[in-house]
Amino acid sequence: MAPTLFRLILGMVALYAFMRGSRDERLVGVICVTGALATHLLISPLRERFASVEIPVMMVDLAVFAGFLLVALRSSRFWPLWVAGLQLTTMLGHVLKSIDLSLLPRAYGASMTFWAYPIVLILAVGTWRTHRRLIHQSRDLPTG
Repeated sequence: MAPTLFRLILGMVALYAFMRGSRDERLVGVICVTGALATHLLISPLRERFASVEIPVMMVDLAVFAGFLLVALRSSRFWPLWVAGLQLTTMLGHVLKSIDLSLLPRAYGASMTFWAYPIVLILAVGTWRTHRRLIHQSRDLPTG
C-alpha cells in the first residue's frame, strides 16, 4: 500500500479514535501518528533505505513500543496488548537486521511496515467497540 494512502487511513482512524474513543484509543492514536511522523522525518533517503540498520527508526519504534506497552499495562481492555505485541514484532525486524546485515533490504523494509496496517485496524476496531459499549452503558443508565 502506498505510504500516502496509509497516512490517510491512519489520519482517519486516529481522528475517529479522538472523536469516539476513550483514553486508551486516544493515546494509541497519538502514539501512531507521532511515530509515523517521526519515522517519515528520520528514515534514510530512498537510495540507502534499509541497506543497514535504521537506527533512528529503531529508536522511534522502541519509543512507540514503550508507549503501546504502557497503554496495555494500564488498560482494562485486551486489544492494546495485541498492538504492543505487533509492535514488538516490528522491533524484532531491527534485531534480525542487526544480527544478519546481509538480510535483504526489501525483507527488512517489509518487516518495518507490515505490522503498521494491523495495528491501525485494531485501533479502529477497538475504538468502534468502545464507542458501542459506551452507547449501551448510557442507555442502561436510569433516568430520573
